[in-house]
Amino acid sequence: PPVGLQPPISNSEGDLLFLLDSSGSVSYYEFSRVKEFMWDLVRPFTFGPKDVQTSIIHISTTPTMEFPFDRYLSSGTLQQAIRDTQQLMGDTNTGKALSYAKEKLFSDEAGARPDVPKVLVWVTDGFSTDDISEPMQLLKDMGVTVFIVSTGRGNYLELSAAASQPPEKHLHFVDVDDLPIITEELRDAIRDVIQANRLHAVDITSSSFRLMWPELLSQETGYYTIEYAPRGDAARKRTKQVSGAHTSLTLSNLAPETTYEVALIPESNVHYFPPQTTRVTTLAEEISPAQVLISESGPRSFHVSWAPTLESVMGYQILYGPLPGNSVKLLEVDGEHNSTVVENLAPNTTYLVTVTAIYKSGKEKSLSAKACTQEEGSKVRHLRFEDMGPNTLKASWDSADGKVLGYRVRCRRQTGPSSVISVSPQIHSVLLTDLASGTTNKVCVKPMYKNQAGKGLCRMVHMQPATEAQGYKHRQRP
Repeated sequence: PPVGLQPPISNSEGDLLFLLDSSGSVSYYEFSRVKEFMWDLVRPFTFGPKDVQTSIIHISTTPTMEFPFDRYLSSGTLQQAIRDTQQLMGDTNTGKALSYAKEKLFSDEAGARPDVPKVLVWVTDGFSTDDISEPMQLLKDMGVTVFIVSTGRGNYLELSAAASQPPEKHLHFVDVDDLPIITEELRDAIRDVIQANRLHAVDITSSSFRLMWPELLSQETGYYTIEYAPRGDAARKRTKQVSGAHTSLTLSNLAPETTYEVALIPESNVHYFPPQTTRVTTLAEEISPAQVLISESGPRSFHVSWAPTLESVMGYQILYGPLPGNSVKLLEVDGEHNSTVVENLAPNTTYLVTVTAIYKSGKEKSLSAKACTQEEGSKVRHLRFEDMGPNTLKASWDSADGKVLGYRVRCRRQTGPSSVISVSPQIHSVLLTDLASGTTNKVCVKPMYKNQAGKGLCRMVHMQPATEAQGYKHRQRP
């Protein structure tokens, strides 16, 4: 599905450090997907000495800083720096990297700043060759908020103890191909940390937003004055006052798509507190559909959904037809619903889908997306294994239907690096080597088509200990 443009995130201040698994246990494909995820995660933030600063430390035999916090202070330069980051290979010495990170998070030399929130995001495939518990605890004791994203098997108890509490907010288990699923949730959690010590706005709409600030006063020690006006239009300045017990205030009746200059002035009878300022831009007036998503694609159907659903919309019209071509069909959906299933389609075909909102006022708004149906029976069948000697198995499978361009075989080893092998469509077996005795490994085979990947088949394979009779066992993925 198309990725919607993220509104820029300002009013945040913090040092954000990525601990990137750059060791040999990570495949080139996984490393590149993690880099895409990192950039997508930070893309909406505003970068600068008074905003967010970002750095990367590689986990390898020896920890290495890719760039200091204060080197890239714009979206464009940071994006290029992340894209240019190269995998180092080597051992997975995460404990060493954590100790190194502790130095750099609080180092002027690395461009880190005193008195700003510190956030560590550790992306791991679940393996580490040294102890992480002690250096991780030292980081948390120094006030660093730790988020962990595990793309491999990972030990839940070990990782949940390593992450900041509660683990349900700071620890994610997700396949490397599904990283985009957690991006928004993780970004929101990071934003909560780095906005905590400043005046900032939440719940922004086209006509209102809520201001939040740290607790500076009390009912007895003073009050707050809030001044706000459209940027460059001081004549329209408005003022509100709230007691010292408040830490938030909602401003309403605002103009859409307008940037407001806001000042919070603590009026204390005990201490002097400097004013805090921020800029907040209201959203455009809401229209629908603002986003169209295609999901659950099969050979002859797919699911279409859209957002937001608004009371001002009477109904939706869904037009769809194959590309290229002129034949178009129409579906009508009630205004209370935001999804439908399009059926009776041709397999392995690209469709153009247009969702049109019909407003009660008579206005219309349309948005289009492309959707691809799958090949008929586009899945691998009968994945099986044959013992080929110590630490080696032969994986074989029956061919998938349709015009297969090749197969992708992924092996996630319990110990040792994961691997991905791509083979031509005529080949239906590969040799898997370096499978340690006594380990359980996950093998997945997926057919590749012109428009998309087909359905994969996964099996868990157990390598018997060398002391037992040589052989193999496999069980179906639960």
